Amino acid sequence: MAAQHFDTTQFPQRKNTHSVKWDTMSSRYGREDLLPLWVADMDFASPPCIVEALRKAADFGVFGYFAPPASYQDAFIDWETKRHGVTPERAWLRFTPGVITGMFWAISSLTAPGDSIAILTPCYYPFMDAVADTGRRLVCSSLVHTETGYEIDWADLEEKIQTQSVKMLLLCSPHNPVGRVWREEELSRLLELCQRYNVLTISDEIHQDIVFGCKNVSCLHFPQHFSRLIVLTSGSKTFNIAGLQNSFAIIPDEAMRQTFDAYVKTLRIKKGVSFGYIAAEAGFRDGGPWLDEMLTYLQGNYDLLKSTLTAALPQIHVEPLEGTYMVWVDLSAYVTPDQLVEVVQNQAHLAVDFGFWFWPKDQVPAGDAHIRINIATSRENVQTAAQQLIAAIEANH
Repeated sequence: MAAQHFDTTQFPQRKNTHSVKWDTMSSRYGREDLLPLWVADMDFASPPCIVEALRKAADFGVFGYFAPPASYQDAFIDWETKRHGVTPERAWLRFTPGVITGMFWAISSLTAPGDSIAILTPCYYPFMDAVADTGRRLVCSSLVHTETGYEIDWADLEEKIQTQSVKMLLLCSPHNPVGRVWREEELSRLLELCQRYNVLTISDEIHQDIVFGCKNVSCLHFPQHFSRLIVLTSGSKTFNIAGLQNSFAIIPDEAMRQTFDAYVKTLRIKKGVSFGYIAAEAGFRDGGPWLDEMLTYLQGNYDLLKSTLTAALPQIHVEPLEGTYMVWVDLSAYVTPDQLVEVVQNQAHLAVDFGFWFWPKDQVPAGDAHIRINIATSRENVQTAAQQLIAAIEANH
């Protein structure tokens, strides 16, 4: 097998390849002449081990019904053991086409229409869709921004769980968009709080492998809370294979598995496409060296973005990046909320996720002018984005 190195010199040109990130900006932003730094996938080729495995499968030329091999689950379990210090049992694993799909299935099977479901805002906006589209009631507890980063407002969260009869908490760990990696003591306290009030926890850990300068802790480290826990994860962010739609729901509790399975049975979705399994297995088995080198490259992108922006605009706040490859940037010292779209999109020509997308419309904090920038792209694109943003802000300030 070829060496599993991350290539820092080759970046595929994704324009006109049916890429959501590069080819659908007109539907989201009304124009296509933007540098796309929005959708959370990477502008990097997947690890050579995945490309080789898929090429071998394609060259075989027969694409009949596929039976996922035991080695697929073995590769994932071994990855979790070596990388994250947890060893999920084979019986706990369930296929889902994606983490958010798994979240929809968990909500639909384990809660009832009208039930209250809590999230920690600002939060990845499909969490809000999952609650609204299943007919549940959204309860938001805002994270508190301190000098060291974002923290959970424990008093507010407990008060809302109590007074609004919350049945389920959707946790983003690591947290998107603010880039926090929750520490072991924070997760322990959170799971104990949910246990105390009989709240189910659905932990989205899709970015578990994208961490910098700290250790990600899975909720699977807390077996005393297994009776009320589902962990959702995937290799899609780790190895840039989101288009192959292959994810895991990890459900340690047998009763919850039975309820989950009974619901999924009504959907008649038993498994995914062969290429998704083949890619995930190859990545979990052999993609570690590639990932380590890719993380080093991402750290360099973050350092470049932060140093360039803050050198020109000293009052800009670039949030510390502990996890994910999305950077949370506060422009409020230079840009008002009313100016945000005009300056960033129409003058800087950047397609980013605007901060106000990450709260319910009626709960966006006054004066908020955050943007989320995807740095999983070439160094050149990061430099260009920073320079275009600086020029647009300086022209308006």
